[in-house]
Amino acid sequence: MEDWIIDLIKVVFIWVWCLLIAVVMTWVERRGSAMMQDRLGPNRAGPFGLLQPLADGIKLFTKEEIIPENAKKILFILGPALFAIPAFSAYAVVPFGDKIVLGGKEIILQVSDVNIGFLYILAIGSMGVYGMVVGGWASNNKYSILGGLRSTAQLISYEVPMGLALLAVVLLYGTFSLREMVLAQQGTFLGFLPNWGIFKQPLGFILFIVSAYAEAGRVPFDLPEAESELVNGYHTEYGGMRLGLYLFGEYVNIGTLSAIMVSIYFGGWQLPYVDMSAFLGPVAYGVASFLVFFLKQAFFLFLFVWVRWTVPRFRYDQLMGLGWKSLIPLCLVNFFITALLVQLTV
Repeated sequence: MEDWIIDLIKVVFIWVWCLLIAVVMTWVERRGSAMMQDRLGPNRAGPFGLLQPLADGIKLFTKEEIIPENAKKILFILGPALFAIPAFSAYAVVPFGDKIVLGGKEIILQVSDVNIGFLYILAIGSMGVYGMVVGGWASNNKYSILGGLRSTAQLISYEVPMGLALLAVVLLYGTFSLREMVLAQQGTFLGFLPNWGIFKQPLGFILFIVSAYAEAGRVPFDLPEAESELVNGYHTEYGGMRLGLYLFGEYVNIGTLSAIMVSIYFGGWQLPYVDMSAFLGPVAYGVASFLVFFLKQAFFLFLFVWVRWTVPRFRYDQLMGLGWKSLIPLCLVNFFITALLVQLTV
């Protein structure tokens, strides 16, 4: 099989997979919140409400697209795409499994193993804010503009600690490639712990996951779309599939962030104390590595929902204070300790 065909199949698979995650998460969000609040949730559209995402999709597709009278039409239309496309694109460097051998050809389960994967994720991840700002400003709505401005300030505040937390990981593993980071987490640490990044970078993981929640705009950091203050924030004026793109982009974004956390801190596709390649065939091993990766990712996806219905929203001054006064100093301390330990163990 030609290399370009394999690459095309992997790209299509990732796009479909990201869309599937977004669709399933809309159901998990509803049923999960219902379970936590001791109520039923959607239970009419299919068994256990499983067809509710399909019903939502039909509703969004068939709704009339309304553009406010004084909105900047081109930018208003462009905003949702500017938000959704970076969320999908960031998944390109995430290793979602090890490899599959078909017909003697080794296929890496990753769209692109670039040696600047870490930098690519930071660059692409910060592009999504343009969709919020452009959509909010083009709506010609005061609440939407405030939501867009909040998203900009929030991204700047939490992109710094996220980058510093990841720099400590780069210092530890000596590579920018996510795949090489996963491969470096084989074996055990201290003789009995899995050789995962979380055991070598516990503070870094906490700093990263807090920054990831802020980057994704999820509770308790959902200030850009705080319903009690800004109606719906930057997408107040949106409806139909333009609103759907914003909602899908948010779920794809948390899926990508979950995949990054699994790759960097939880060993990617590897099971602790088990070498799956020793007793599985080349194809079965590839499928198993993908399933292991997905199960770890699913845990973090559920964690996003769990936190949403557990932790109250911060005030805006608390949000800014946490980023600049707490997370950044702690990230610098973590970076210094990591550099010292790396130097002492060389």
